[in-house]
Order: sequence, then structure tokens, then C-alpha cells
Amino acid sequence: MAWPVWCVGLILALPARVGAQQSINPQETVRPPGSNPLITEADGHYGRREDGRTGALASGREIALAIAGYDRAAQAPDNAEARWKLARALCFKGSDTGLDEEGQKAVYDKARAAGEEAIQIVERRVRNPMPFDTKHDPDAAPSYFWAAVAWGQWALATGKVEAARKGAAEKVRDYATAVIGIDQTFEDAGGFRVLGRLHDQTPRIPFVTEWVSHDEAVWNLRLAIKIEPRSLINRLFLAEALASGSAADKTEALALAQGVATDAPSPVRLVEELKIQSDARKDLERWKKP
Repeated sequence: MAWPVWCVGLILALPARVGAQQSINPQETVRPPGSNPLITEADGHYGRREDGRTGALASGREIALAIAGYDRAAQAPDNAEARWKLARALCFKGSDTGLDEEGQKAVYDKARAAGEEAIQIVERRVRNPMPFDTKHDPDAAPSYFWAAVAWGQWALATGKVEAARKGAAEKVRDYATAVIGIDQTFEDAGGFRVLGRLHDQTPRIPFVTEWVSHDEAVWNLRLAIKIEPRSLINRLFLAEALASGSAADKTEALALAQGVATDAPSPVRLVEELKIQSDARKDLERWKKP
């Protein structure tokens, strides 16, 4: 399947797409990993985010400390790393600590803002007098990826139709495509996964999201699995996209979800993958009903 025209255009135009109206800071540079003690400390808390969990529900203490650290580091005007890591931590807090709907909306709103700021910094680097290639910028793929996730999570918390009318779907589409253009393997083929999920979950609204396609959903999610077949979330998202299809699709969906439910979760993403497995079990129970 060929890339959509808008997809190719975005990748080719990426360095100049955003930031033309912003001032350029010639001192803005990419900082080496580990150079900011605030980020290093926050990374430690983020790595312990499952401490004190109850099943697939995180306690919230460690992720709150991580958020506070990233928030302090993000006071620096040129620090993209602090901002995309803040967006990442906020997305975890919103989805894995048991917040109510209003709490989720507030957290995802802050995550969206942090992701947008990270992207602005990355794109200013590209436009500097001495251009910095996004493919060699360690903050580029994560900035676009976590901004896309934040927008997607915000859309789910807000309501798919309302969020689509406010442009959330286009944001997720464009940022996921940017990730693919920079690094197709990032976050277990996260660009393809997010793009596939977007096509599967976004309501088709005339003149707003008419570009949404079930075939694109399945195609992108199959690519994600081809790149990282062990990923539980890649496999579950494909299963959920196939579940509404033909008899053969439904059979494949059941097999995929069964594998997700029974495989060992990653100790690095324990809370997240336990939740994915819980979702897979709920899907299986629903799909097996006559």
C-alpha cells in the first residue's frame, strides 16, 4: 500500500513546517543525556513508577515525583528533553493511576502543552543558521511521539467526536507520521501503532475526518507488529481493529488477544502491560459472547 500524499508531503516538509514565526535562539543546542541533574533524578522516579502498585494500578507517588522533577527542568527555555519526558510522565499518570474523568482531562491537557513546547524547540533547532537534522536529534522522535500520545489520550478523555472537531485527529496523524519519518522503530514501532490506532478509533465525520480508513488502520498496525512482534500493545490494537471485520479477521483477533492475555508482561513496563492484558481479557470475554 502506498503512502498517502499528505503523509509523504509532511515527511519531506518536516524541517520547515512549524516555527517560522518564532525567534531563533542561536545558543539552543542538544544537551547530552545525563547532563541535567533534575532530569536524572526524575528519570529515577519514572523508572520506579510501578512501586506500590495494586495490580495494574500505580500508586501515583513515584510518578508525581518524576513529574515535579521534569516540571522544574522544563523551566529552562531550550530543554526539549524535560518537556517530552514531562508529557510521557503525565500520560502515565492520566492512564495508570486511577484518576477520574476530569482529572484525566487536566493531566492530558498539560501533557499536550508540554509536547507542543518540545516540538517547537526541536523544530527551532532545525531552522537555526546551522541546521540540525531531526534524524540525528535525540529529542525529535520522542517529542513528536509523546505529543501524539497526549493528544490521543486527551481526545479519549474529552470525547472522540468533540476532540475530532477541535483538530485532535489531525495533530495525532501528523505527529505520528513525523515519528515514522524520523525513526520507524521508535517505541516498538510507535509511529505506526499510533497512526493505526487513530484510523481505527477516530469517528468518520464529513469534512473533518473523511480521511479515516479501516484499511489504513490494519495496514499500519500490521507494520507495527512486523517491526516489533513481541509488543503486547501492538498486538492488542491490531486485534481490536480486526474484531469488527470478517470471520477470518475475528478468528485472528481472538488468537492475538489470547496471546496478549497469556504472555509474560515486561518488567520495564509492568503496570502498562498488566493493564493491556486486562483489556485483552475483557475483549476476549466480550468477543466470545454469542
